[in-house]
Amino acid sequence: MQADNQQGEVRMEIDGHVCIITVDNVRKKNAYSPEMMEQLARHLTAFEENDDLWVGILCSAGEHTTAGLDMPKFFGPNATAKPRPEAWVDPFGLKRRCTKPLIAVVQGITYTVGIEIMLACDIVVAADTARFGQLEAKRGIAPLGGAHFRYLTRTGWGNAMYHLFLCEEFDAQRARELGFVQEVVPFGQHLDRAKNLAERICACAPLGLRATKQAAMQFIDAAEQAAVACIPDIRAKVFASDDFKEGIQSFVERRAAVFTGR
Repeated sequence: MQADNQQGEVRMEIDGHVCIITVDNVRKKNAYSPEMMEQLARHLTAFEENDDLWVGILCSAGEHTTAGLDMPKFFGPNATAKPRPEAWVDPFGLKRRCTKPLIAVVQGITYTVGIEIMLACDIVVAADTARFGQLEAKRGIAPLGGAHFRYLTRTGWGNAMYHLFLCEEFDAQRARELGFVQEVVPFGQHLDRAKNLAERICACAPLGLRATKQAAMQFIDAAEQAAVACIPDIRAKVFASDDFKEGIQSFVERRAAVFTGR
């Protein structure tokens, strides 16, 4: 059910050792508000800190994963975004990361932060309806949630730059070819498939799984931290530009942006 206030919500339910976190803002194609991002971080933290929960599934209600951020609420003059506590798990995996297995489930429109949150998970199951797009540069901004380095680690330089520069849609099969997605299944079967994978993972020793993931994270941590350290500089350069203002205004007015490079 959609939240009563029609502002969207993120729910968590527990099925044995599996935690299912569901994003629900169907009325706005599951666009994230700052409040929803806070709820997501809270639930991921609760999952991480509960030793009885071994595998997490992150999914979205309805036909679409997410259209991205509700941009005026994050960047406009009436923005409501605020910093989250450092002790919470970061949905983008830029600060505190979840050390347990996380399966992302995607379908339909999966744009911008939807891809970045997906890539902060470990395994991705996509419905055959999934459509991906890293669209920030079309909106006068730049990816700030990890796309600038996770595209590289998943796909290599050429493929990463191809999709980051073009800012065009690509489908589920292309995402699987790139390594973003591990399985593509018919729409309607995607969540059940993720649950099946979670149950099979739960047949393994949870401490062994966590140790495996932590060792892998240790391997890539130095490079990722260097990339994370670049984000404030990216933000400072892009958010001070005329193109940023034009990108936000064009989004609000639902028209194509006209950028000047200033």
